[in-house]
Amino acid sequence: MTDEAEQPKVGQLDTAETAVVRSGRRHAFQPDGSVEGYRPKRTLPVRVELARQLRRRRTRLALGFLVVLPFLLLLAFEIGDDGRRSGRTLADMATTSGLNFAVFTLFASTNFLLVVVVALFFGDTVASEASWSSLKYLLAAPVPRIRLLRQKAVVSALLSGFGLVLLTAGALGVGLLWFGGGELVSTTGEAVPFPAGMMSLAVATVYLAVHLTWIAGLALWLSVSTDAPLGAVGGAVVVSILSEILDQITALGDLRDYLPTHYSTAYSDLLSENIDWTAMARGAFSGLAYAAVFTALAIWRFHDKDITS
Repeated sequence: MTDEAEQPKVGQLDTAETAVVRSGRRHAFQPDGSVEGYRPKRTLPVRVELARQLRRRRTRLALGFLVVLPFLLLLAFEIGDDGRRSGRTLADMATTSGLNFAVFTLFASTNFLLVVVVALFFGDTVASEASWSSLKYLLAAPVPRIRLLRQKAVVSALLSGFGLVLLTAGALGVGLLWFGGGELVSTTGEAVPFPAGMMSLAVATVYLAVHLTWIAGLALWLSVSTDAPLGAVGGAVVVSILSEILDQITALGDLRDYLPTHYSTAYSDLLSENIDWTAMARGAFSGLAYAAVFTALAIWRFHDKDITS
């Protein structure tokens, strides 16, 4: 039996042939000092992280609420006063067809609910691990820091995208079942045929997914900067609310174009037959630009973060 004093120390492992005795087995080491067979790219697979997140109560509650919301809106319309539906606002037009109901659901959710959902998935992902003191054990697995951040961001993006599609599909299903498959009617009276309206709804969903990347990047940056999940999620939501408030101040003029939420509902241009893509192109670029900056800050911050405390 090998004496413990004769076992090589970690600092003495400098060749591929060096081995240590662990649990009665000899493990060869590679030239970089890692155990033979260790592959950084195989650590923390997306399916494993996705399964972990799906088991969490906050994930199930968030996705569940997105499923329930269309039914709550339908209930609100059904118990409301029918006499209030004679106007030309999106709420007034919501009950004219299933497509209009789905579009109204998106508009009602864009500036707060979807922001909260995206901020929840991205803001909670790293901060929660830090608050549970499990982050240092994940990195000691060892999972490379940048890979860990990337895998968590990918899973958060999958959950956010799934939630957005779930909301749109659920609202469309409820709307078609209750109000039928009529034309998509805009607040100006323009009527878009059902097939074109379906395409417009799909494009609006994709646009929202792209535009909300700025919230994802911001929440991810805050998530690696604090050990408090509520602080990361709440911070991203507060920034969005402040941006919405500033966007209402007309005295700011063209400066409002640089606010991240200025083009949040630019997909309203899809409600006409002759679509103007200018605002949506600017909104997509704005969202991706802010997302790139915040993501770069998150990578820089997490790369040097002290996770041992």
